[in-house]
Amino acid sequence: MKKLSITLRVTLWYTLFMALLAAVALGFLFHAAAQSAREGKRTLMHSMVADSRDEIEYKDGELEIDRDLEAFADGVYLSVYDAAGVPLYGFVPRSFDNSAVFADGEMRTVGEEYRWYLYDEALAVEGYGTVWVRSVTAADAVDGTLAQLLHWALLVLPVFVLLAAAGGYLLTRRAFAPVRRITRTAREIGAGGDLTRRIGLPAGRDEIHTLAAEFDAMFDRLQQAFENEKQFTDDASHELRTPTAVILAQSEYALANTDPAPETRAALETIHDQAGHMAGLLAQLLLLARADKGRQPVTFGPVDLSELTAMVAETQAEAAAGQNITVHTDLEPGVMVQGDETLLMRLVINLTENAIRYGRPGGWLRITLTREETRAVLTVADNGIGIAPEHREKIWQRFWQADPARSGGGAGLGLAMVRWIAAAHGGTVTVESTPGQGSAFTFRMPAEKPSVLM
Repeated sequence: MKKLSITLRVTLWYTLFMALLAAVALGFLFHAAAQSAREGKRTLMHSMVADSRDEIEYKDGELEIDRDLEAFADGVYLSVYDAAGVPLYGFVPRSFDNSAVFADGEMRTVGEEYRWYLYDEALAVEGYGTVWVRSVTAADAVDGTLAQLLHWALLVLPVFVLLAAAGGYLLTRRAFAPVRRITRTAREIGAGGDLTRRIGLPAGRDEIHTLAAEFDAMFDRLQQAFENEKQFTDDASHELRTPTAVILAQSEYALANTDPAPETRAALETIHDQAGHMAGLLAQLLLLARADKGRQPVTFGPVDLSELTAMVAETQAEAAAGQNITVHTDLEPGVMVQGDETLLMRLVINLTENAIRYGRPGGWLRITLTREETRAVLTVADNGIGIAPEHREKIWQRFWQADPARSGGGAGLGLAMVRWIAAAHGGTVTVESTPGQGSAFTFRMPAEKPSVLM
């Protein structure tokens, strides 16, 4: 039940309630109708017998029965007998066993194969003696009529229940349409990150419209907060580039043109290294900030991804050797793509730097590039520390690091940039990892068809 939507749950309960209510009402009505029908027949039987009292008399030595005495009415038969049970007037149903013993003033049900309601009354006729007046009607006829009505009711009832269920479902679905709109908008915002989307329900006073209006107001505030954050990151990155460049230049000049004491030189080298690290960090922040605003240019052109990856692998081999990590490459030649060469180079560099940073000393780094149908597939794998399952989505967040102690000076922006570059090229980047055994990052993007030499 919990897995069903609210619309279906409401419809189901509504239908069950309607079916139960209809069944109870139908049962009550048929019980009342049966009682009423039976009581009506018995009343008619009593009435016909009572009417016969004024129609039977003994006159001039003969028993006279008025021919106006009604012997049949609405399924009730009337007959008159003398004290010995000899029929004098009227008739009985063909299937009725007329040998039934008379019982004065008693309403009975007799018969086995056929059931009958039977009522007898003894009348004392002055000058003649006792005569018996008997009324008979088929009990099965009453019950049969009710059974037929019940049969049709049971055929019609499901139709009405289904119509009620369909109507209830449509009404409930329409009532919950604003909720589905809220859910769809929230899902689209979450999937696409477009905070400009709004639910936009028309004005209304009910709880759902009020909730939608509050959501839209919250989205307005969130959008403003994100815009402010993007603007701050952009402004801060831009403004800090100049002083960082000055620090780099001055420390480099001091190291190259002066002969400071060893302690001073060590301090200058530390300042120069950290300024270089800061300059790289600011460059990445500025790129991501411009990407968030849609102002980061992406220049597409033919790129030999095989050649680019080989060049990056050769460059990163020296850094890997510093940690005693062996770099292996398996690159399919001539894999051409349409993309921004600088950004694609940054993507490959970030993936390899990440593998080296979190690699196992004395381990290996494997870079493979293949063409799979219409896509280029680049995989950077290592046998390093791996990534815990609960961290696999967090690694794409900015400034998040699984193991800060082993970041090697990283700021946690590399993989965020990788994901953006992949998306900007119509591609995807995924990760497979086992803690303690290593990770494999796979980048896929559209590839150009290989040229055919004639």
